[in-house]
Amino acid sequence: MHVPSILVIAGSARRDSHARRLARGCLAPLEAAGAQVNLIELADYPAPLYHGDLEAESGLPECIVRLQQQLAASDGLLVVSPEYNGSITPLLKNTLDWCSRPNPADPARSGLAVYAGRAAALVGSSPGALGGLRALFHVRDILGYLGLQVIPQQLAVGRAAEAVGADGRLTDPGQQATLDKLAAALVDTARRLRG
Repeated sequence: MHVPSILVIAGSARRDSHARRLARGCLAPLEAAGAQVNLIELADYPAPLYHGDLEAESGLPECIVRLQQQLAASDGLLVVSPEYNGSITPLLKNTLDWCSRPNPADPARSGLAVYAGRAAALVGSSPGALGGLRALFHVRDILGYLGLQVIPQQLAVGRAAEAVGADGRLTDPGQQATLDKLAAALVDTARRLRG
């Protein structure tokens, strides 16, 4: 049976980000569901703000080429998104936009080909009660436009500062059960789409 490869990306690179902590908490449920998991730290892929003239003059940043290759080798994506003013973070949007650009030297592992036919799942985080729910609608739309198959299951984790325990699990048993089910659904969908 095919072992799906799932990338986990937090939409924040801030050192003490709740989304990054929650992203680490998603690794064990995905592995338990049968996936090979790779946590992507966006701080390791520092791309300039996307600008068409910059792309025309300089091509794709080397860090984006590396990230495109990882996306192309994956079967699915789990995005943990914080909410900035009711929407997606600029860092996450910029990264998704850069990765959507074609690389003439590697067309099979760049552009929309890195997204097409792959499964995706969403988890939101916020210090507020809604858990980044408003941002998840925007992220879902963007990922769908890029060609990812976003599963219907999602999780919004409010009061994120207290939501993840020292063991990396969610402190709310109901939310942890939802995350476990989401991980299983993502792995199953990724296996069926790409296996």
